[in-house]
Formats: sequence, C-alpha cells, structure tokens
Amino acid sequence: MVNPKPVPFTKLIGALLDESTPFSPRYLNRLSDLEPADTAFLAETWPKVSVRRRMALLEDLEEIHLADDLLCFEEVGRVALIDGEPGVRMRAIQILREYELADLLPTFVNLAEHDPDAEVRAASAAALAIYIYMGEVEDISPKKLHEVEECLLRLISSSDTTLVRRRALEALGFSSRKELPGLIEKAYASPEMDWLVSALYAMGRSANSRWKPQVLKMLSHKRPAVRAEAASAAGELEIKAAIPELLELLDDVDPDVRMASIWSLSQIGGARVRSALENMLETSEDDDETNQIDNALENLDLTEEMKNLALLEMPEDGNEPDDSSEDDIDDDMDELISEDDED
Repeated sequence: MVNPKPVPFTKLIGALLDESTPFSPRYLNRLSDLEPADTAFLAETWPKVSVRRRMALLEDLEEIHLADDLLCFEEVGRVALIDGEPGVRMRAIQILREYELADLLPTFVNLAEHDPDAEVRAASAAALAIYIYMGEVEDISPKKLHEVEECLLRLISSSDTTLVRRRALEALGFSSRKELPGLIEKAYASPEMDWLVSALYAMGRSANSRWKPQVLKMLSHKRPAVRAEAASAAGELEIKAAIPELLELLDDVDPDVRMASIWSLSQIGGARVRSALENMLETSEDDDETNQIDNALENLDLTEEMKNLALLEMPEDGNEPDDSSEDDIDDDMDELISEDDED
C-alpha cells in the first residue's frame, strides 16, 4: 500500500485561516514534528487565527497525543506559549508539560509566579511537577531542582489564589524536601475539601508509607472527590491493606471513584484483584469503564511481572526483611487465607 503524500503545509495554514470551513482532523497529524521552516510559518500566521480556533486546535492536539504518544506537538506548543490569550497559553502548557523539556523550566517558573492570569499560573505550577521528579531521579542538576522547589514553596505560602497554591503543593509532592510533610499535614487538616484532595494527591506522589493511615481513612469519606483521590493515592503508594475497600469501591455510585479504584488495584496487584477486574469487565456496560479495565488488566500484568522479578532478586543472606516487607508478607498470607475460605 502506498503511503499518502503529506499535506502541504501551506494548504494546512490556509485551512486554519478559513473560518468558513471546519478544520479537518486529517491535518492534525501534519502538525507533529514540524520542521523549522514550517514552525516559522506557523508562528507568523498564528496571530491571524481566531482565538476560538487556536484554542480548539490545541485541545484537539492534546487529545490525539493522549491516544498516540509517538506524535509530538512541541513546536506548536512553543508557538502558543507566548500567545496573548490566557486560555491559549494554558492549553500550550498542558501540551508541553508532557515532553520533559528542561529548557522550559525557567519559563514555567516565571509563568507560575508572574503570569497575569491565575489559571495560567496554576497550570504552570502543575507543570513544574515533572521537574521535581526529574530532579529527584537526577535527570536535572541539584541547582535546577532547588530553583523549582523554592518557587513552589513561595507559591504555597503566598497570597495567590487557592488553586495556584494547591497546584504548587501537588507539584511538590515528588520532592524529598523536609518542609513537605508539614505542608501536606496542614492541607490534610484543612476544613476545605479542595485542600484535602490536594493533600491526598501529594501523598500519592510522595512514595512515603507514612501516609498509609490517612489514605486508608479517606477511602470511606462521604465526598466522592475525596474517595477518588484516596483511591488513587492508595494505588500510587501500593497499600495492600486498601485492597478490600478498593474492591468495594468498584461498585461506588460515582464513576470517578470506580475509575480510580480500577487503576489503583492494578498498581497493587494480587489474585483477588485480577478476578474482580475480570468479573467487572464481563458485566460493565460503560465504554469508558471497559477501556479502563482493559488498561488496568494490562498494567496488572506489568505489576505482577515486576513483583516476580523482585522476588527473584531477594538476597539469600538471611537478613530480616524490613517493616514494609513484613506488611506485604502479612497481606499475602491474609489473601491466601481468604482464597482458602472461599474454596
């Protein structure tokens, strides 16, 4: 089969400017991996495109990138990042944050603290999370990591909007800074539900088992948003003690809670998990839920493979396992006993 010729970029630009005709989805892939000359042409034309169409285009690019991560719309995002319209800048940030671009770190720091639009500041603060993670795994220098951490700490303690401060806390969740546990505890104790949700989000990113009691407690919260975030955190922290309640949450009335529980169970693993997800797959009539279960079962395969590798790599020196290992062994024994009882 002969591959179709790529759409001439001049034709794409003409279609983008033609407000009388819907912009064809077949042009979207052509915006991936732009050559410098095409990028320059797009930048020259960009201000002439209506705000409505610019925003719709970026939304479409973000959506198709989620479906195909081999596509790269970095050049379009960079053009849109300096747009005068806040909604366009915000969508550009959401596209660019997926590419781990170290050179944009100072730009996101500046936008997080100084952009005139609060939603853009919040999106920029959220985008800084990847740089915290990169710093923790030593993919960027300690100096750059420190710059990002200091920015987020300033935002959290600032008088900025609640949304900006919450996004800053969530982004800082990956950090090993000594200030983080106290900030999470303060947010967790807040009477405002939004802060509680952000605290749980940061707990999930922290890889810190100290948050196990708080996460388990919130799985039964009366607010669906809290239950959903607690379920997500339980999966990120791989809390085996959460499995019974997560299994119950598969029948939660709220779809977000169900979706979060499906994925979290796949992160934790276990025989009961596979059986429950397979049974749910047979009975589910919701397409989004079915797709989530399919993805979760694939992730469960990976989870179990990684755990089997970890078992093979266990030392044979007779050393006592650490506390977390003992917890896992206890949970595994409980699971085996439960299965025997069912038999």
